[in-house]
Amino acid sequence: MTRLAVRGTVALLALVLLGALVGVAAEGITMKDDFGKDNPKWKFVTGKWVRRTTDGRPVLAQTVETQPWAVALLEEQAFSDVDVSVRFRPISGKEDASGGIILRARDGQNYLLVRANALENNFRLYTLINGTRRTLASARVTEPKLGEWHTLRVTATGPRIQAWLDGAALLDHKDTTYTRGFIGLWTKADSVTEFADLTATGAP
Repeated sequence: MTRLAVRGTVALLALVLLGALVGVAAEGITMKDDFGKDNPKWKFVTGKWVRRTTDGRPVLAQTVETQPWAVALLEEQAFSDVDVSVRFRPISGKEDASGGIILRARDGQNYLLVRANALENNFRLYTLINGTRRTLASARVTEPKLGEWHTLRVTATGPRIQAWLDGAALLDHKDTTYTRGFIGLWTKADSVTEFADLTATGAP
């Protein structure tokens, strides 16, 4: 085999390997939890989180008033870039009736959060640093109705955070506070909220 042919073969192999690596990166890691069975990787930091069945659907419910907020982290896989979605049903609350997705969490006090609130006409992205919450982006929305199921979705790609409520793209913001961490669920104050069908796909 000539030197030119060897170089061509090496280049072809490199391209094949690169293609394989890109394919793996694009496919990513997928986690799903329908809350039908116990998962020991959940860490219930604050609040009272209960698995139960509602209308034949397994759910994870946050059931007691928790000040300032209830936090549950899924410490199964840390993600850098990630696409997370969950269905939530705000049941009751006088001070608050919210549901949220946590992402890139270091622990129960340091993370990014996207939340919707059935008592407020806003949809917001927050950063929490040592338990202190700061608004990064906000959009006006029609309040999610109490007692009805809604869908939250959040994607994080590098510094870009995008979020959807019931299929509507509402938030698009860049933030570099956190670059990798766990996903989780969130409620505030006296919210009683059910969650179902959690899915996350991303890069470790």
